[in-house]
Amino acid sequence: MTLPRQTAQPQDAWEAAILAVAPNGARKTKADHPALPITPDEIAHCAASCAEAGAAMIHLHVRDAKGAHTLDADAYRAAIAAIRGALGDKIVIQVTSEAVGIYKPAQQMAMVRDLRPEAVSLGVREIVPDAAHEAEAAQFFDWMRKERILPQFILYSAEDLARFDDLVARGVVPAGRHFVLFVLGRYSAGQKSVPGDVVPFLTANPESRPWAICAFGAREAACATAAAALGGHVRVGFENNMLMPDGRVAPDNAALIDIAARGAESFGRPVADAAQARELLVSYGWS
Repeated sequence: MTLPRQTAQPQDAWEAAILAVAPNGARKTKADHPALPITPDEIAHCAASCAEAGAAMIHLHVRDAKGAHTLDADAYRAAIAAIRGALGDKIVIQVTSEAVGIYKPAQQMAMVRDLRPEAVSLGVREIVPDAAHEAEAAQFFDWMRKERILPQFILYSAEDLARFDDLVARGVVPAGRHFVLFVLGRYSAGQKSVPGDVVPFLTANPESRPWAICAFGAREAACATAAAALGGHVRVGFENNMLMPDGRVAPDNAALIDIAARGAESFGRPVADAAQARELLVSYGWS
């Protein structure tokens, strides 16, 4: 059970911390944790409990009939319908376009065009893997801009950030403030992130560019609190971490959101609700 908290007032929305939950990811199963949400109804229940704990966004992965990662638009529609049925518009739904070694850039972009989601995360390494893919990616980004789909660009290193800056400078990515996600580590066995992992990103990041982090292992909460203290936003959840700060297994995703919210509030960052998050995300989007 989580305690009630004071969300940001409208005049303070600019300083609110957007908390996103990544409840399942592409690889884990109920063998990893019985509370891992897989079905649309399970995801919707998880979204509702996480929204109550302070999440303004859900980073959505869906699975096929065998439980494997999929970018099937109909599978997304089923999950989105379940979440909206439970919460209405009280959470931002950000779908993933993650390839997981299965999908090519054209397939990732085709899913987004078919689904037309509210928001989507885009791995820059995947969508624009090399110069040969830049023209197609530029057309896709321009289409997203016209459709007003809210993007978040995923970056794994300061080198990724430098390449992203180059794509923006050359017009492959349309102008804008560009909400980015700094991944503190890699999805690998035993990965343990620490707050200092954000330093290379911040050293290279323009001050005006909004950013968030995701992290791995029991120090996820410490990384989240550090990001909030430094003006960033936060993504936590079973996709990357199932541990509480003391090393115990978390009972559910909402427990991790609650800890992240407490950490943000300890540094004077109120947590955004969905309406405030949307206002921020629109300001972070395309020019």
